[in-house]
Amino acid sequence: MANDKTAHWKDLLRKRLASAKPDGRTEEEKKAEETELFTKYYTEWKRGEKGEEDSFKHIPRFYYRLPAEDEVLLQKLREESRAVFLQRKSRELLDNEELQNLWFLLDKHQVPPTTGDEAMISYESFLKVGEKAGAKCKLFFTARIYAKLLHNDPYGRISIMQFFNYVMRKVWLHQTRIGLSLYDVAGQGYLRESVSDLILPPENGKNHSIHSICIGVKLHCLTKTFFLQDLENYILELIPTLPQLDGLEKSFYSFYVCTAVRKFFFFLDPLHTGKIKIQDILACSFLDDLLELRDEELSKESQESNWFSAPSALRVYGQYLNLDKDHNGMLSKEELSRYGTGTLTSVFLDRVYQECLTYDGEMDYKTYLDFVLALENRKEPAALQYIFKLLDMENKGYLNVFALNYFFRAIQEQMKIHGQEPVSFQDVKDEIFDMVKPKDPYKITLQDLVNSGQGDTVTSILIDLNGFWTYENREVLVANDTDSNTADLDDT
Repeated sequence: MANDKTAHWKDLLRKRLASAKPDGRTEEEKKAEETELFTKYYTEWKRGEKGEEDSFKHIPRFYYRLPAEDEVLLQKLREESRAVFLQRKSRELLDNEELQNLWFLLDKHQVPPTTGDEAMISYESFLKVGEKAGAKCKLFFTARIYAKLLHNDPYGRISIMQFFNYVMRKVWLHQTRIGLSLYDVAGQGYLRESVSDLILPPENGKNHSIHSICIGVKLHCLTKTFFLQDLENYILELIPTLPQLDGLEKSFYSFYVCTAVRKFFFFLDPLHTGKIKIQDILACSFLDDLLELRDEELSKESQESNWFSAPSALRVYGQYLNLDKDHNGMLSKEELSRYGTGTLTSVFLDRVYQECLTYDGEMDYKTYLDFVLALENRKEPAALQYIFKLLDMENKGYLNVFALNYFFRAIQEQMKIHGQEPVSFQDVKDEIFDMVKPKDPYKITLQDLVNSGQGDTVTSILIDLNGFWTYENREVLVANDTDSNTADLDDT
């Protein structure tokens, strides 16, 4: 039966071929038609039915490919358009004369009575000022902003000074945003880290580095020259505008820039992508700290607490040089062990050199800066993340009793060396879990440490004998502070 069906189909096929008209097309024409049909049917298959294909036309384009390195014309066009765009945005901001005029109008329309020394303005007068101030000011004179600044005034007014400061802050943020964008080489809203990998201290008055910290790329647009470089170069060009940095020698500039930049990347780039969003830079307080150095009368205490000040940068760099006993520009584990009070445990330092970037087993200045930032800011989540990674030996994402015991044994050994009676690990372990209160009673995660607010204390107990001693004798230290304060009051 099956053979009869096969023979039947064969006969039909032979008759069909015999009755077919001869095709006079060439092989190339047949190939072209085949390709055309294949493309047509394949496209329809990929896109689906006709109705779905039409819907694609209404989806706006959201991806624009960046020009390749060899597409010079497209790159130039993109750079020119970005520069023109930033110029236009800059012209939309209030200049000094317009700000002065705004202040004059606000002061002229103040509504009595004053609240203390604060001049106040009502909503009606607020709207009148908005009409007279000009088009650039229009976005500041909205009900939303007025309500945001409205507090407990019985007459429903807002402070003129608070509103003006709000405007000034907004203008400054936009100016800074535009200024930082000039250094965004890729034009993607990020500032990237320099390609410099290894920075060595100066020798015989000369700076040595594997790669140059500052690479200048100039863009000539219209009548202006824009320097499109990243964060290192932004800070480098900012140095001459900060009076508090006038005393820095130019030979130290590259190390100052590296010191300043590391704080931005340590806290704002926890995943080590090598780039930071400009929005994140504006949202944090680091730029405020940096620009605080414009104040020529900045107090000594403020300078010492400001990471970006000259005394602070020289302190950190001086510590690095003092630790470098063999003067090779790098720190060995033995040299780093003298950091601070010299009481960091050898177990912890082993983990530092296992996890952090080193060169032939030695640490460069850039890696040292991360180390310093972590230990000096142990309350901050980024610093806790740095230390937690070192404590989490098995990369499990949590610390168990074994990990705590492993690190605390080094503290006990140091106590024996200093002639102290070692404290029981069981007691310390119970105190740590009581402080942290983790979700899992047998595991401490990084988030547990951050949420507890005790992360700095816990890490100090595990890695630093001096930190453990401070915690163990906290009640005595508090009592001594209280006694000294009481004595000072008695003297007065």
